[in-house]
Amino acid sequence: QTCSCCGVIPSSSPKGRSGLRIREWTCSECGAEHDRDINAAMNILAAGHRRLAVGIPVL
Repeated sequence: QTCSCCGVIPSSSPKGRSGLRIREWTCSECGAEHDRDINAAMNILAAGHRRLAVGIPVL
């Protein structure tokens, strides 16, 4: 639900179970158009890059 372009959770993003039917949406903050699954994948990739940048602790 976070815009992968601007990082904001806009009011236009799909919410809850009813939002699962919405496949495409436009960010009300920056105007970027998103496919739900591609946007989610880009957010997951960015989170992985942030984690790699600071290092992954060895347990």
